Amino acid sequence: MAALELKLFGEFELRRAGGQAIDLPAQKERALLAVLALPPGAIHSRDKLASLLWSDRGDAQARDSLKHALYRLRQCLRPASPSPIVADRRSVRLDAAGLSSDVASFEQLLAVGGPDVLEQATTLFRGDLLEGIGVRDPAFEDWLLVERQRLRRLAEDALTNLIAQSMADGAPKRAEVAARRLLALDPLREAACRAMMQIHAEASQAPQALKLYEALRDRLHRELGVKPEPQTVQLYESIRQGQYKGATPSHALSQPDPDDPAKPPHPSLPSKPSIAVLAFQNLSDDPEQEYFADGMVEEIIIALSRFHGLFVIGRNSSFTYKGRAVDVKQVGRELGVRYVLEGTVRKHGYRVRITAQLIDTSTGGHIWADRFDGRLEDIFDLQDQVTASVAGAIAPKLEQAEIARVKRKPTESLDAYDYFLRGMASLHQGTKESIEEALRVLYGAIERDSDFASAHGMATWCYALRKWNGWTADHAQEAAECAHLARQAVTLAKDDAVALCTGGFALAFYVGDVLDGAACIDRALALNPNLATAWHFGGWVSVWLGEPEVAIKRVGRAMRLSPVDPFAFLAQGSIALAHFVAGRYDEALSWAQRSIRERPNFLPSIRIYAASCAMAGRQEEAQKAIARVRQLNPAFCVSDVKAVLPARPHDLARYEKALLKAGLPNK
Repeated sequence: MAALELKLFGEFELRRAGGQAIDLPAQKERALLAVLALPPGAIHSRDKLASLLWSDRGDAQARDSLKHALYRLRQCLRPASPSPIVADRRSVRLDAAGLSSDVASFEQLLAVGGPDVLEQATTLFRGDLLEGIGVRDPAFEDWLLVERQRLRRLAEDALTNLIAQSMADGAPKRAEVAARRLLALDPLREAACRAMMQIHAEASQAPQALKLYEALRDRLHRELGVKPEPQTVQLYESIRQGQYKGATPSHALSQPDPDDPAKPPHPSLPSKPSIAVLAFQNLSDDPEQEYFADGMVEEIIIALSRFHGLFVIGRNSSFTYKGRAVDVKQVGRELGVRYVLEGTVRKHGYRVRITAQLIDTSTGGHIWADRFDGRLEDIFDLQDQVTASVAGAIAPKLEQAEIARVKRKPTESLDAYDYFLRGMASLHQGTKESIEEALRVLYGAIERDSDFASAHGMATWCYALRKWNGWTADHAQEAAECAHLARQAVTLAKDDAVALCTGGFALAFYVGDVLDGAACIDRALALNPNLATAWHFGGWVSVWLGEPEVAIKRVGRAMRLSPVDPFAFLAQGSIALAHFVAGRYDEALSWAQRSIRERPNFLPSIRIYAASCAMAGRQEEAQKAIARVRQLNPAFCVSDVKAVLPARPHDLARYEKALLKAGLPNK
């Protein structure tokens, strides 16, 4: 038995094996111990740890801070002998023999499987990783976001499997407990609802089972604009007609068997050919060329998504698998696609080599593989060759005219394109510092090609993120600059859907031209119906136009196109605002809570939560949320709301009144 026991699910807790608590008052030491514990047995470089927890300091100062933090940790962990912290000049790791963690036990139990073991594992999941941690370093927050999402998905999948196995074993009580826990994590998880329906039906409580279905059906329609899965409808009809005779294979509750392609994956496959393009592996001698490989794949995703006859998963979801050894069958189930494209990129001097392989996720079999070689100046032609080959392999009936239509050089300048890719790599990190760096580099792209529409559009998105997060330094100057860039983006865009939707969103959000912004986003969707960003932006703009139901459907479409998006908190925030505008305050605060859980510092969702709590009569929660708003942005007050919410006067006035009621100062 390890001398120390560490609990990371829920609030941080460290105890001796005998049960006595060990106090680690400093938040950075708690965060450092958590990072060292994940994944179990990992060796962490000192440079990585320093940059993760002290990213606002220079390299030397960050390493010195790490050194002192490790010293303080060792002092606190002295009851364990030998010390669980094993370090040398370059790396640090935890010795599992000296310290055990609930996360390590959770993952080990999941690997074993079986209902009794799954029940043990899910009991360990007391809440999201490190709830209430007070470290606000952007790099650490990004790490924490990814780990929270990963572990939550594991817990949800384990509960889903536990429900199925318990029902099959005739253990309805255990299935019911698991189903209730799963619904608490995800109220729209149909597997849990089906289990509860079956339990009620088998207990001769058909009315309760039917009510469960009807509530789920209405909520799915209202919040995501979708219908229940076929097996849920089939179960409902059998209960309604009095024909239910117990669980059958058609009512399977677990995730689909990966080796049985006859069972539909979750989410269900679209009616047209569907594909996810995973991040290609960078084989270049220089690891810093990662941005080039990522940017090239992003261009392939955008090109494929312009085909109206294809369903293409968005970049944010497909890139969540980056750096992981993945099972393409699992990717197909999680993203709801039939095909996966993966490959490698090697850039050496002025030569580029791309290898790509297309895989059928239902069988794991390779459909097509090829290699593309060329000079750096041929990069756009190489991307077109990959795109056309993939499109022809999975949808051979696509017209050649359509294949020709999607070919487009974003710029004639390779230097501008390189700057653009570097800017995109920084932008996707999402921190204050990385957004500033992205802006600087995107301006470099614009300097080298003043007609580069996408560079203008992405720069406006940087300004929008700065405004949203309260990072704006000179409001008037940035508003004028963003307006100029947005109008340039939509003027230059032509058939560039990305430039149209980002520029259109900036016109609506930053400039206040909501109708013009909405028109640009509609044009983007006509050009590229697979662009998750455009559906998402269209959702926000629809709310501002006073069309909450349209907004919810649009955001639901964005979430289907990018089902495991690390930026899901943005979509959840827009659904929360839509419910607020519709007057459904309980649902608004529920969605705002989801968004805050994913990104605790996202101010728009915290404000929506505060306003919704106030309107729902939950004054104490509203006041706590306002305190958090004031902590993150002390100068923000009700008179500033109109600058961040370009809504209709009636909706804006109600929102301002709600925030005033919640305790936000007027001026």
